Amino acid sequence: MSQTFTINIPLGFTAPDFQLPDTVSGKLFNFNAIKSEKGTLVMFICNHCPYVLHVIKELVKISKEYESKGIGFVAISSNDVNNYPEDSPELMKQFAEDLHFSFPYLYDESQAIAKAYQAACTPEYNLFDANNHCVYRGQLDDSRPQNGSPVDGKHLRAALDAVLKGEKPVEKQIPSSGCNIKWKNKAENSLKPLL
Repeated sequence: MSQTFTINIPLGFTAPDFQLPDTVSGKLFNFNAIKSEKGTLVMFICNHCPYVLHVIKELVKISKEYESKGIGFVAISSNDVNNYPEDSPELMKQFAEDLHFSFPYLYDESQAIAKAYQAACTPEYNLFDANNHCVYRGQLDDSRPQNGSPVDGKHLRAALDAVLKGEKPVEKQIPSSGCNIKWKNKAENSLKPLL
């Protein structure tokens, strides 16, 4: 289980748009369809990553709690399903239904959206404010598989609370970490950030 970290890029960028299929409903979603007037969280996850599996129940809990407060949520999987069939759209649908996702779980087959967001790992979080500017790309909390820290979502919750108050989250953000995005072209793992 190799560990990859969120790429450190300047915050403040506008949310890249997308048009991707939801694996549960079959409908196409773009950013405008999931964004909220108060804030929006775009997550990159997948089905099989042990880091995602470690936190997914807390993520579902947070989404239900903060959707009711006016935050929009979406999850995207961009992994190469030819080499990682456990992340196929059919199994994404089953994963979302089994865990009672309240948000769309979108499939980024071309991997273009992961590249647009400069996603590097799963799980990864991009929190946008009311103006669709990225204000947080940090971790959920201190917990990792087998490190003994509680899965409580305290860092992401603090960032969400700040956005709801119209404030900026902390400037010093601890990157999320997890499994690397499974690129179709292995050379893309070493691409330098464009922003």
